[in-house]
Amino acid sequence: MDLTARRRAMVAALRERHAVSEPVAEAMLAVPRHLFVPGVDPEHAYRDQPIVTKRDAAGLPVSSSSQPLIMAVMLDQLGVEPGHRVLEIGAGTGYNAALLAHLTGPGGHVVSLDIDADTVEQARRHLSAAGCAQVEVVCADGAGGHPAGAPYDRLIATVGVWDLEPAWLDQLRPEGRLVVPLDLRGVQVSAAMERADDHWVSRSVTPCGFMRMRGAAAGPEVVKMVREEPYLSLVLPTEREIGDVAAAIDAEPRVIVVREEEHGSVYDLHVGVSLWLAVHEPRWCTVAGKLGRGYGGTAGIVEGDAVALLALEDGALLARGHGPGGDRLAADLAAHVRAWDAAGRPGVGDLRVEAHRGLVRGRPVVIEKRHTTLVLSFG
Repeated sequence: MDLTARRRAMVAALRERHAVSEPVAEAMLAVPRHLFVPGVDPEHAYRDQPIVTKRDAAGLPVSSSSQPLIMAVMLDQLGVEPGHRVLEIGAGTGYNAALLAHLTGPGGHVVSLDIDADTVEQARRHLSAAGCAQVEVVCADGAGGHPAGAPYDRLIATVGVWDLEPAWLDQLRPEGRLVVPLDLRGVQVSAAMERADDHWVSRSVTPCGFMRMRGAAAGPEVVKMVREEPYLSLVLPTEREIGDVAAAIDAEPRVIVVREEEHGSVYDLHVGVSLWLAVHEPRWCTVAGKLGRGYGGTAGIVEGDAVALLALEDGALLARGHGPGGDRLAADLAAHVRAWDAAGRPGVGDLRVEAHRGLVRGRPVVIEKRHTTLVLSFG
């Protein structure tokens, strides 16, 4: 099996889907991903798919090797240069840290933090096998950063974060940049942010989906396992009571055709509609896993024993209601999608995020967090 050829094929496939920069492409060609997932068939290691490496007692994934495409996108957002000092929140398998080390070069340094001691030891073994000497893997709650190595030129989180932690902002150089999968009322976006006077502002925003941060910085979002095989999970922006969603999804749906001849992907629709629902619909949710004929994720509404989900099938955009009362939820979901359409379909690519350390008044969409206030705008 020619593993170098498989790396080349993986990178070529990524560059067909996204304008991956030369430095990031070279890093992915140089770093052997299969060494970071030793229990996985090498052929599978070079597919553009996430690989779960650890689950909790409930069966929910808590560590993985992320999908190569989103890793490439976020590394390009980060803009690492030779000689940079980089702090990574979430060590995982160590693969992303190895890519960062290749980008920083021999004159740079990478510190990777993880809350789980076994994950740290695993990442260290993988990095050693790959010959990555300039990566320091530390067992610590990422919320506090790593002051011993500060200041950093760049900070990246490879785990979903609910807020921008004060330690991260304080440990970055004044001209530094951070890239984090940031929660926006349950919607997750990879936001590249830099200082602008007394606050932080996004320079680029792209859709993403990561396991949530644990420890002191954990947010109120809840991931509920609907079923383990085939895998299906439901994510709520905050804890609330729901019914038997597994039985609802297995029930025959009530289908509302929102629009005929819909173009694009269900993922793109899911991301755009999710932003809209996050602002307008307290019952909103996302589901991920095995849905119908394949795997994926989509947005919806859940209440009691009923759930309604967005679907794209045979060129039509559908709202599928499942369980008792599913037809009512499907009608509500269809109404939201039509309102989003009438508003011009605002999406992640149109989004600007500001993070302020104090309260902000008089702005249309404001999300108050523990440490910052986020201001969202489109345009």
